[in-house]
Amino acid sequence: MSVDLAFDDAQQAIADAIGQFCRDRCSDEVVKAQAGKFPSELWRDLAELGVLALVTPEGEGGALELVAALEALGHAVFPGPLPATFLATQLLPEPDRLAVARGEAVVSVGTPPLMPWAPVAHLFVALEAGRAWKAVPRGEVQPLETLGGEPWGRVELARELELADAGRGLALCDLARAAYLAAAGRRLIEAACEHARARRQFGRAIGEFQAVAHPLADCFIRLSAAATLARAAAFHFDRDHADASSIAAAARLSARRAALGAAYVGHQVFGALGITLEGPVFHVSRRIRQLASEPPDEGPARDEVLDRLGL
Repeated sequence: MSVDLAFDDAQQAIADAIGQFCRDRCSDEVVKAQAGKFPSELWRDLAELGVLALVTPEGEGGALELVAALEALGHAVFPGPLPATFLATQLLPEPDRLAVARGEAVVSVGTPPLMPWAPVAHLFVALEAGRAWKAVPRGEVQPLETLGGEPWGRVELARELELADAGRGLALCDLARAAYLAAAGRRLIEAACEHARARRQFGRAIGEFQAVAHPLADCFIRLSAAATLARAAAFHFDRDHADASSIAAAARLSARRAALGAAYVGHQVFGALGITLEGPVFHVSRRIRQLASEPPDEGPARDEVLDRLGL
């Protein structure tokens, strides 16, 4: 039986609206300027669009709507703790959930002591072996510099409350990360292809050489497959498939591998221009590498199913 994974009119409208918002408010120059900082103004604007509340009772969206939004945000390399935010809106008690969905509170999700976005976070969720707890810092957060240009911190956390249904939140986090990474990787490969068409060596565009063209084509195929798997995982999630969380984890792993491969090949095509701060793609590859290094943590049940899937 075949499944139509094309977005319906409502889902496509979400992708189009967020894509237009990103073109208007989140240019490459804006993204580069946000390095090392939390994008407060952009974050509030995104919340006002209803994106952060998308998979809450107030937002009335499902996993496919989430994937539609994250494809648009990933292509724009939108900054901020997006996957962690969608996880938190599934797990936290209602007052905290509403604050996160409205953009009033920033959440840090991970396994202490190294926590993403900890220096700017108002709320903390600690993960371990597929379980999640609302937590509070013990002492001050020690800010850390990261190669990806995002504010992380070292902090000890005291667990306050175990959060129910962690599996659902982790699966949505996986879906968000998968859709974002696949879209960001495709953005990088599109830029690399354009550069390969324009850059000339030995009297020919470098894209005419097989050593350049074939890796770009391979990356495009892997990224397209990863994006399709993310949509398929969302389709199964919305229908409460028994293996939905494991398929979502597989989608994240597929997108992570494809996006990191795109970053590697993209840098090869651009050469030194690809690793300069002011260059055309470094902010994209840096975001890919940062997001690929973040939690979620892996539970033993999900590991078992991933082994069965051969991933």
